[in-house]
Amino acid sequence: VQLQASGGGSVQAGGSLTLSCAASGRTFSSYNTAWFRQAPGKEREFVASLSGSGSTTYYEDSVKGRFTISRDNAKNTAYLQMSSLKLEDTAVYYCAASLYWRGSSSSGYNYWGQGTQVTVSS
Repeated sequence: VQLQASGGGSVQAGGSLTLSCAASGRTFSSYNTAWFRQAPGKEREFVASLSGSGSTTYYEDSVKGRFTISRDNAKNTAYLQMSSLKLEDTAVYYCAASLYWRGSSSSGYNYWGQGTQVTVSS
């Protein structure tokens, strides 16, 4: 499966942004999807994941209540709705997919999209 992330941009603190991850190549609904992010000088970190059916979600503690991961299998697209954005949310955001893994470890994901930059300013 090929993944294409989009929707990044610049936003003021407290604002909202929605990222999209368009998938092509295979049956998207079979894949668990996730979002990771990497800030300058830091390691890539888990943000959220979603099962192929959309029934199970996991979130990193710092984004709980602010971010929502979702998917539209008919459109082969996953989303990350981000609200109440903070300066520390600034990072390059990556979408990832796996047939068997939906945990927080990046090593479990076989497919990655290119990153999309999110910049939160004061």
